[in-house]
Amino acid sequence: MPRVSELFFKTALVFLIVGIAVGLHMAISEDHAAFPAHAHINLLGWVTSAIFGGYYALNPAKAARRIAMVHYGLYTLGLVVMLPALYLMLAKGNTAIEPLVAAGSMIVAAAVLVFGFVVFSSEPVATVSGLKSAPR
Repeated sequence: MPRVSELFFKTALVFLIVGIAVGLHMAISEDHAAFPAHAHINLLGWVTSAIFGGYYALNPAKAARRIAMVHYGLYTLGLVVMLPALYLMLAKGNTAIEPLVAAGSMIVAAAVLVFGFVVFSSEPVATVSGLKSAPR
């Protein structure tokens, strides 16, 4: 499995654990004010990261490109900035932290654009001779 795939899957698992912990906390405390943060942790952190990992596992030539690791780093940075800030803003009512949520969201959006570039970019097609052919 390509390294970037493994990193996305490991990161996804961390966010799954965090998402479950936040869900349990909300259930136990009966305070569901942070449910949008819980949803973002699960969807952006767990599900989307796992999908990115699966894409790169199925496309090892694209996973080997430097931009794949840039995508991973940028996306993970955005989540690490946005998700705790979103949770604190919603669960604790700390509206002063909203600019941090916005900054993290913009980083995540930029990372998604990078992923779009990866998906739509051409890659060299390997030939039987091992020589690179024209990009598709």
